[in-house]
Amino acid sequence: MTTATEQSVQFEGWKGFEEGPWTESIDVRDFIQRNYTPYDGDASFLEGPTEKTKRVWEHLEENYLSIERKKRIFDVDTHTPTDIDAFPAGYICEEDDVIVGLQTDTPLKRAMMPNGGWRMVKQAIKEAGKEADPEVEKIFTRYRKTHNDAVFDIYTPRIRAARSSHIITGLPDAYGRGRIIGDYRRVALYGVDYLIAEKEASKHAVGDAGFSEHWARYREEHAEQIKALKKLKVMAESYGFDISKPAKTAHEAVQWTYFGYLASIKSQDGAAMSIGRLSAFFDCYFERDLAAGIITEEDAQEIIDQLVLKLRIVRFLRTEDYDQIFSGDPYWATWTDAGFGSDGRHMVTKTSFRLLQTLVNLGPSPEPNITIFWDPQLPAGYKEFCAHISIETSSIQYESDKQIREQWGDDAAIACCVSPMAVGKQMQFFGARVNAAKALLYAINGGRDEVSGKQVVDGYEAIQGDGPLDFDEVWQKYEEMLDWVVGTYVEALNIIHYCHDKYAYEAIEMALHDSDIVRSMGCGIAGLSIVADSLSAIKYAKVYPVRDETGLIVDYKTEGDFPFYGNDDDRADDIAATIVHTVMAKIKAIPMYRNAIPTQSVLTITSNVVYGKATGSFPSGHQAGTPFAPGANPENGADNHGMVASMLSVGKLDYKDALDGISLTNTITPSGLGRTPEERITNLVGVLDAGFIMDSK
Repeated sequence: MTTATEQSVQFEGWKGFEEGPWTESIDVRDFIQRNYTPYDGDASFLEGPTEKTKRVWEHLEENYLSIERKKRIFDVDTHTPTDIDAFPAGYICEEDDVIVGLQTDTPLKRAMMPNGGWRMVKQAIKEAGKEADPEVEKIFTRYRKTHNDAVFDIYTPRIRAARSSHIITGLPDAYGRGRIIGDYRRVALYGVDYLIAEKEASKHAVGDAGFSEHWARYREEHAEQIKALKKLKVMAESYGFDISKPAKTAHEAVQWTYFGYLASIKSQDGAAMSIGRLSAFFDCYFERDLAAGIITEEDAQEIIDQLVLKLRIVRFLRTEDYDQIFSGDPYWATWTDAGFGSDGRHMVTKTSFRLLQTLVNLGPSPEPNITIFWDPQLPAGYKEFCAHISIETSSIQYESDKQIREQWGDDAAIACCVSPMAVGKQMQFFGARVNAAKALLYAINGGRDEVSGKQVVDGYEAIQGDGPLDFDEVWQKYEEMLDWVVGTYVEALNIIHYCHDKYAYEAIEMALHDSDIVRSMGCGIAGLSIVADSLSAIKYAKVYPVRDETGLIVDYKTEGDFPFYGNDDDRADDIAATIVHTVMAKIKAIPMYRNAIPTQSVLTITSNVVYGKATGSFPSGHQAGTPFAPGANPENGADNHGMVASMLSVGKLDYKDALDGISLTNTITPSGLGRTPEERITNLVGVLDAGFIMDSK
């Protein structure tokens, strides 16, 4: 092992760290694996909030958050199209802000991001009780084409019809696509000048390759990335920091990293703006500074508390319709933690505990979206602390470390709710999802919408007669309808991401990626349990269609019993797995923009009410207009064999068919876990272990 000294390293900030490939080229993972310290202890070392943190939080609550809660939007800047360096420095309490940086010049003030689409910006400003600056409107309606303009110039009639009928919903065609994780750690580890030099080298390396569309786009995108990195330096300078060189202390490492993230949320309003996998990286600096006596544990907790505090006040300018689709004002600053490295060492550090402690020091919050890569072999003290914080705050989500690590490596992070990717080496084209449940009703009705009665899809014959419905006939028609739905869906996604790259490119986020990256197309489905249960009813019971006066099937009469998905019954669970596999196979058959890898999620955490409102009644008994179950969950009330049975059912879905993630949302009251706090912690750890042991088999 060689430890870097002042004489042996290029930068002062690297002193004291073990050298390796990371000192020769950009390799944050190698730095972490060589320098982090696994922690096997418990939470007894943690500190409460400092007086500075208390004052900042109290000032924020009294002067900003309390006002925002009364009026939905605290304030909007209607004059300044935002950019990385568009606003002067802003603070909550300048004398007490340990980590600095705001999206605009005032906490909670929202900025315009019109590159995605002017109409949504104008509508959001109007809903906030303000008027858009006429000069800005003139620019983005006469002189500067937006992503939204371009998409609708290209959309075909069938895409517009599918969008209007809500068989495809939530497409990122008027807002930032998100789901791109810049490797913000690179700003701290290498400094911006190093990153600029690397990007310039990549750009010039292909200088003599000869013209092609790929060559031109590669060079242009790198030029945009270099400009963004230069703006990042300017923005940091406005706060009094020179981030051209690597961070020299733990405080600088966190601040530099946050500046990188801040640049991204100043310039993009993606549906999900994950911050990545930071704890082990930060902990390398904390352990070095603690050993040198530069900081105390109280200082370390204060730094993490104040970083998290900043993440809690990120705001984007959204319309009320957007908030309905996504159930509020989320932005998914997902912070991934724990898990194991490929060498068998767990990646729990003291900073993993410090992150969870923010939920005690600052109170519960959905942001950042703390996501634990769980494995039964994680240290007992950490698992117990996770369980304790989950019981007290309901603010942590858990994912299978083994499955993600085997597919995406040990430096993966979650790009939204359940979507994993290798940090700095991969990006996703976010694809919202298709309403797989509504597609079943379209198949039965021959492409007529069961709510509006409109003929949305031509050339498909409806089910004839009064029933009972025949499973084989319905399944054949469903597969045929899925060909149309999936084909239309992927065509829309290809258009959207072509236009987004052209008119709303994420320059700073991509500047914090390798020059040559893996791209995936994140498709998704909604309503899985409804389709599975309905097909189960058709197969195992007798289902009779109920028609209106026009012959449209608007309801169903089901006689007899049938198995429901979510009860560890292979009859229904196998239908669900077949649906997921079938949709994925159809997605894979279609060429993807920029040769992206097709993936799929079974995820609808936030938009279940919206999907339900747009969808009719089903053979399963699901009523028109009622919310869908979230993600891969069983239908509401249909699982009657307990949580473990529902876990077993979800476990039968093949992860290879849903590499973008599968979500299962369970609600347990603390009293249901045991009588005493100790019992509850032990039992929740047991439930999590049991769930993820299944994944390991």
